[in-house]
Amino acid sequence: MNRQAQAAVLFLTGAALLHAGFTDLYLRYVKAGLRPLLLAAGVVLIAAALATAWYEWKGARRSKAEAATAKAAEAAEATDIADAHEHVHREPRISWLLVLPLFALILVTPPALGSYSAMRTGTALQQPYGYSKLPVGDPVPVSLVDYAGRAVYDHGRSLGGRSVRITGFVAVDRTGAPYLVRMALNCCAADAQPVKVGLTGKIPPVLQPDAWLEVTGRYTPERTRDPVNHGPIPFLQVTAAKPVPTPHDPYDETWNN
Repeated sequence: MNRQAQAAVLFLTGAALLHAGFTDLYLRYVKAGLRPLLLAAGVVLIAAALATAWYEWKGARRSKAEAATAKAAEAAEATDIADAHEHVHREPRISWLLVLPLFALILVTPPALGSYSAMRTGTALQQPYGYSKLPVGDPVPVSLVDYAGRAVYDHGRSLGGRSVRITGFVAVDRTGAPYLVRMALNCCAADAQPVKVGLTGKIPPVLQPDAWLEVTGRYTPERTRDPVNHGPIPFLQVTAAKPVPTPHDPYDETWNN
């Protein structure tokens, strides 16, 4: 692949990164906090592509000027050598298939990881460093990861007996037991792991895997062990549940903040 082609690939890669960074597409790949770095990488790649193209154009103009002042015989000989050199180093056109993933990145929005991945991966619940004071109101909105941490490692004491409202997608195990799940990120979707909360109480009679629910309920000491990695899974005593649209950012980052 010659310099012009390399510049084109660099430009397309940078454009794809900028497209993802300026839209919600990047949330399917990396956590929201990495957006500035993604945009910066796109700018750097486009700048490198433009610089490569400019230097290549400048070099071509200089070569043409030198060839024009040379004698006809020397110019012809130099042309033959250049043609032979180009023939030896010509890359197969199939190398342009490298740009297809870039167009896929721009044109295709992949779905967020859902129940299939969640039920085949062990819960990634980690003990938090501390528990922040809950905001006023009842029920109090908390993240699923926050509730799970308080329920398992604080035994619900920091919840103060209050009702909570959490959001997640539905997953069902082989026995038909329902869970509310959020996929937690360290940095990107490639390392996403589920945090699961079991549901008990007034559960809707029909639950569709991957459907998003807003669930209101109270802490219950009931818990179980994840069959995949034997990690702790707390339960929530459901008092109300309703379907909600998929959130703007389907992944949860609160587990490592």
